Amino acid sequence: EDLGIRHRLWVYSGRRGVHCWVCDDAVRKWSPALRAATVEYLTLVKVGVGDILGNPESWGKVLALVPEDILPGAARGLEGGSALWDGGAVGSVQLRVNLDQPAQHREGLQGEFPKKKDSVQRWELLRGRMERTRSRGASPCYADWEIMLQFCFPRLDINVSKGVGHLLKSPFSVHPKTGRISVPLDLQRLDQFDPFAVPTITSLCHELDTAGSDGEQEDVKEMEPKRRARDYRKTSLAPYVRVFEQFVEGMESARRGERLRRSGGCW
Repeated sequence: EDLGIRHRLWVYSGRRGVHCWVCDDAVRKWSPALRAATVEYLTLVKVGVGDILGNPESWGKVLALVPEDILPGAARGLEGGSALWDGGAVGSVQLRVNLDQPAQHREGLQGEFPKKKDSVQRWELLRGRMERTRSRGASPCYADWEIMLQFCFPRLDINVSKGVGHLLKSPFSVHPKTGRISVPLDLQRLDQFDPFAVPTITSLCHELDTAGSDGEQEDVKEMEPKRRARDYRKTSLAPYVRVFEQFVEGMESARRGERLRRSGGCW
């Protein structure tokens, strides 16, 4: 939204990444320098760089890029300037080593963690304790925020993003290591997406073989290319193809509207 980009297709890579295909006409004409600047603007987590919230230069980016419901109260906290830390920035996000500079937080949590049965309970303990420090206001600690940013904020590949000739797997290609298909994501149902349930090349071959066996009794006069064109609809790939079709249809509709607007403006 900050960059005025409208047509974005999000595609699962087939392993652990997500590709964002930006299809706006203007963006496709961007220079490598402009593409690199865009990635830099959207980057919070950098390899080899320490705490995000420990660097005041990052606060503006956090406020601009991270929704309020992810880090509630971030605007109020970060607007506090140097008073945010009141004695030291958050330390490493490696919980077992150095969760936080104030020893009272680190030692207390390390003593409580073994008593919890799983990571969910440990996270709730950590977050609850950090929230209490912020509610008191005397010595607020933001270790939970730092952990969420370090582990959950997207890490962007600048080389892939800035190079117009960089090789990149297209939608519906097969990931060479997992065999999973690179499928478009339905953002309206993103919470239901399971990367481990994505079709693989093996499962698709089996589904196509099964569909072919079931269709042997169809009219023999039916043209073979026409039959093949419908085969994917009998597989688990069909809903993902529909997501792609809807994206393309939306682009076509927007471009028709833009052409009509321009033609009308010339009269």
